[in-house]
Amino acid sequence: MKNFGYKQSNSDHTLFLKHRKGKITALIIYVDDMVVTGDDHDEIDCLQRHLTSEFEMKQLGDLKYFLGIEVARSKHGIFLSQRKYILDLLTETGMLGCKPVDTPIEQNHKLFHCLDATSTDKGRYQRLVGKLIYLSHTRPDIAYAVCVIEGYTDADWAGSADNRRSTSGYFTFVGGNLVTWRNFQSHALVLELSFQIQQ
Repeated sequence: MKNFGYKQSNSDHTLFLKHRKGKITALIIYVDDMVVTGDDHDEIDCLQRHLTSEFEMKQLGDLKYFLGIEVARSKHGIFLSQRKYILDLLTETGMLGCKPVDTPIEQNHKLFHCLDATSTDKGRYQRLVGKLIYLSHTRPDIAYAVCVIEGYTDADWAGSADNRRSTSGYFTFVGGNLVTWRNFQSHALVLELSFQIQQ
């Protein structure tokens, strides 16, 4: 793609972009599926001819569903939805009959470790958080709540011997396939404090 004038995105290495005459063409690849879109129809046609000459391909028409995201078009624009993804997630967690709420968590809510609580399956919890992170792409209203619980998925609290910063990360899977991942070192410094209580 780079030889054909496309630049690979720094934030998503499966996304390639080409700017030409004030217009843009985007190509995103996932395993053996790809989506081509943009406002440069001549470039899109040229790209499709180029790819067809290199690979065996089949044109499937307008995009309707991709990686758990439904795509609907109207005269008002394009609408992205993860309705099926949400229903599958609610079914998986046994919450299909739950009542929706406008604000899924209080602002500035602090989670804490409850010592007498029943143990949770860490792997299942991490998978659920990963699915919620992926869901927040089309549901920004849950992003805050997801960020709060994301902090409790996996971290090595002050694990760096050099700078005492924590390293955290997450993976997002769709249909058992890795879609996105991220790891990062916290900006905050974790200090180890010890207290002695006198009675």
